[in-house]
Amino acid sequence: MPTGQERATIVRRAVRVAVAASAGFYPLLYGAGLPVMALYALFAPIAVGLLSPVPGSGRQRASVMLRALPPALVLATLGTLLAVETWTAVGGMLAVGFVLAFAAVGGPRPAGVAPGLQLFYILACFPPYAPGTLGQRLAGLTIGVLALAACELLLPDPPAATYRERLARALGEAARGAAPGGVPPEKLREAGARLRLASVPPAERPAGAGRTDRALEQGGRAVRRLLDQLATLAETPPTAPDPASAALLDRVSELCTACARYLRTGTGPPVAGALEEAMRGYQAERVRLASGPPGERPPVAVLRRQSQVLALAESARMAEITAGIAVHGRPTEPAVPRRLFWYAELSTPRLWARRVAGNVTFRSVLFQNALRTALGLAAARAVAGSLDLSHGFWVLLAVLTLGRTTAGATWQAVRQAVAGNAAGALVAGALLIGLGPHTDAYAALLAPVMLVAFALGPLLGIAYAQGLFTLVVATAFAQIEPVTWRLSEARMIDVVTGSVIGLLCGLLAWPAGARREVHRAMAELLRVCAELVPVTAQALLTPAGGSRAAPQTLPGVHRLRLAEAAYAQYRTEAPGEDTRTDWHAMLIAANHMLLGAHWLPRFGLRPESGASAPAAAWARTTAQQLVAETDRIASELTGAPTPVRRWAAPDGPPPTPLSVDLEVWMTSLAHQLTRIESSLTGPDAPPITSSRRRTAPPG
Repeated sequence: MPTGQERATIVRRAVRVAVAASAGFYPLLYGAGLPVMALYALFAPIAVGLLSPVPGSGRQRASVMLRALPPALVLATLGTLLAVETWTAVGGMLAVGFVLAFAAVGGPRPAGVAPGLQLFYILACFPPYAPGTLGQRLAGLTIGVLALAACELLLPDPPAATYRERLARALGEAARGAAPGGVPPEKLREAGARLRLASVPPAERPAGAGRTDRALEQGGRAVRRLLDQLATLAETPPTAPDPASAALLDRVSELCTACARYLRTGTGPPVAGALEEAMRGYQAERVRLASGPPGERPPVAVLRRQSQVLALAESARMAEITAGIAVHGRPTEPAVPRRLFWYAELSTPRLWARRVAGNVTFRSVLFQNALRTALGLAAARAVAGSLDLSHGFWVLLAVLTLGRTTAGATWQAVRQAVAGNAAGALVAGALLIGLGPHTDAYAALLAPVMLVAFALGPLLGIAYAQGLFTLVVATAFAQIEPVTWRLSEARMIDVVTGSVIGLLCGLLAWPAGARREVHRAMAELLRVCAELVPVTAQALLTPAGGSRAAPQTLPGVHRLRLAEAAYAQYRTEAPGEDTRTDWHAMLIAANHMLLGAHWLPRFGLRPESGASAPAAAWARTTAQQLVAETDRIASELTGAPTPVRRWAAPDGPPPTPLSVDLEVWMTSLAHQLTRIESSLTGPDAPPITSSRRRTAPPG
């Protein structure tokens, strides 16, 4: 059930669309006597304001609508000219349908306005072929869109907090969490959860391909990780005095406060490089203490805590760099490591080209959805044109509005839509028979019927929305030309035809939606990222100054984007199913591997003369076992033959400053894999390791 705020939003939208449609339709039809222009002025607000879920505040939506007006005029022109033959209209529908559906790669706003733009082509590409009316069509469309944009400004929805503001608030919470006294761990994790894109209004999600959006999205992940690390640190209080860690935490707190202020005001950036300098000094002190006599070295518990503090400081440093890119479009200091901030120096066209090219693959759910939509609309246009269905654009409207990303969800929507249309057709037929040719009665009914339909339909569900929309269609067309109860019959036939075509497309093209793709994408993500573990371990085992192979993380970052997109769609398809599998833990584990591959080679302790043979053997063996376990989990996800579980922690010396950073990182990863494995096999399955606590050398 919609909340009170959601109901108020739906009612405001219904008022805006009804007022805008009426403001164009009545004067053009009854004042100017231009029925074609009036029809387009009526249809434009419905297409863009109701059938297109354009997100954002009133000002944001008005801006999107005004920017979409030129493409809408081009599409209406194209549809008018291609309506000369059925197959030219079908070819245009195939191209237009794919391009507009694939526009979802640009984020929520392009994805939201795309259905409305498709409807402008759909309405214009049906007979009669009347290029002489093109001027009236374009004028009516323009009037309708401008009227709706004005209504968006006059009756706006309350603005939501921007992602920059949310990021600033989370950084403020992190600053308090790093300061003495701190914040309870649960509150830190709650602050991090508020940065999840699923909890952010679509209009405020940083989903674009430009530097600013990419920086905000990356900054959100860095701050979420920082808050979780602070919560974990708060749950394990220090067992011995550690003034160096306390000083570094103070620096982190100061940086978070400065970054929060910088994001809000755009002025007073943090001192560039100050935190990294403090981190290097902190690490130098760790090396000095660890190199002292055995009796004076810090306890292992202190070394582990210092490793945690250093890791959270790296998260804060990443948040600092992303804040600079988000505010100014470019980093205010060298974005190190460059591979993680690969987008910082690229132009916007190149970034968009990468986004598009990265999704031109059958592994992308956005590509799958665009292809499915285009084929369905083209097939619907071919059927409607070949059978010469009256008001055939309703066939395509049904395909566009009732199609879902899974065959099961499409069937559920179709059943409700057909039932609603049947009821609406009966009521509309009775209305047309009862009122007959009395145009003034239909004129009096249209505005209130639109208001009721546009408000109650979204509130009550698909069946009510379809039935009430049938009444809107009947009262509108009865004013443009003489109609009978057969109009309701025609709409019923068209909706059923479109529903059948949509179902066939859903059955033939990726009927399971993102279910199979999310399994495959997560498996490939885990496999690609797991290969970073041995490379990272080797980087820390190499003596200072020696040659080291840099971990190649770009393939993992690309797989992460595809996996996140598949997961996002999957959660919309099956919100109540498969609650056991911890997909989010898989994304966290992949991020854990990617981030560790960057910061550990830069700050992790390594010996001057190389690792001792037992410590190096332990690190390499454990890294390979983590790769094997990750591959085993990936095989379970894809249904491939699962390798036999083999996990035997090697014996070795007690942890030393050489291995403690690797130990903390790989032990944390091992616990994450345990959690993932448990979610796949159930609580009664044996654990991944027979002696997980021995993943670190005994000491």
